[in-house]
Amino acid sequence: MGIFSFLSKDKKEALDKGLNKTKENFFSKIAKAIAGKSTVDADVLDNLEEVLLTSDVGVNTTLKIIKRLEDRIAKDKYVGTSQLNAILKEEIASLLTENNTQDISDFSIPSDKRPYVIMVVGVNGVGKTTTIGKLSYQFKQKGKNVLLGAADTFRAAAVDQLIIWSERVGVPIVSQGMNADPASVAFDAVSSAVAKNSDIVIIDTAGRLHNKVNLMNELGKIKKVMSKVIPDAPHEVLLVLDASTGQNAIEQCKQFTAATEVTALALTKLDGTAKGGVVIGISDQFKIPVKYIGVGEKMEDLQPFNRTEFVDSLFSEE
Repeated sequence: MGIFSFLSKDKKEALDKGLNKTKENFFSKIAKAIAGKSTVDADVLDNLEEVLLTSDVGVNTTLKIIKRLEDRIAKDKYVGTSQLNAILKEEIASLLTENNTQDISDFSIPSDKRPYVIMVVGVNGVGKTTTIGKLSYQFKQKGKNVLLGAADTFRAAAVDQLIIWSERVGVPIVSQGMNADPASVAFDAVSSAVAKNSDIVIIDTAGRLHNKVNLMNELGKIKKVMSKVIPDAPHEVLLVLDASTGQNAIEQCKQFTAATEVTALALTKLDGTAKGGVVIGISDQFKIPVKYIGVGEKMEDLQPFNRTEFVDSLFSEE
């Protein structure tokens, strides 16, 4: 089985290109951190700690990685700076393995849950609606019948944008327009999905980081009405985060995980940022699987997140 066995050549190239800014930023900083040094000593580790922090890996995860490196150095007695990238790659891969992040090879859903209900949450501007559109496209490419629910009714633009995506992808949508009750839209969408024998129903929700209690109540109400139609709905609560916002994405994750039970993450706009290290930090800090990453503007550029491929691409020398 080859290194990139899960990815087609095109998807591998898209991932490599999408991580290019992060990679250039990361390795240029590492080169400066080890300049003039032949072995990994305390000074190099201090410099590397700063590299990881400024690459948006996050404080707790950075300290965890540095501790692993210190243990490795103590065990091996001697670690040359030429070995640092390989060891760092091993430790980051090991860290992701220990968390709930799993290698995902495609856009599959459980066969025993139909329709499979995905509730999508996240603040405005992170690429939430675009992610829903691309996800619908990917599911449709696998032969699935998809239905959308426009429950972000607080902005006319959000409803209109989702309608445009439904037309572009060619999937039906349930919408009641702006200012409609979000729970009512969600109820109708799930009911329609059952009636139409849909495979998947994706519910968009309001992207506001307002009072946490209000957010919790609103999302709770949406979940409650959907469960009246399908008892265990939603089957997935997908939080969409903008990777280019770095530590702000971590703060948003804190807010939403406090307001509702988030079960999966999608990180967008990796291609436009040098802050891809946030993927490592978020995965480690929240123990919520990163399920999808956005590495470009094309429909196909929403990819299933595969930790093995991500780390291999991040540390590839090509």
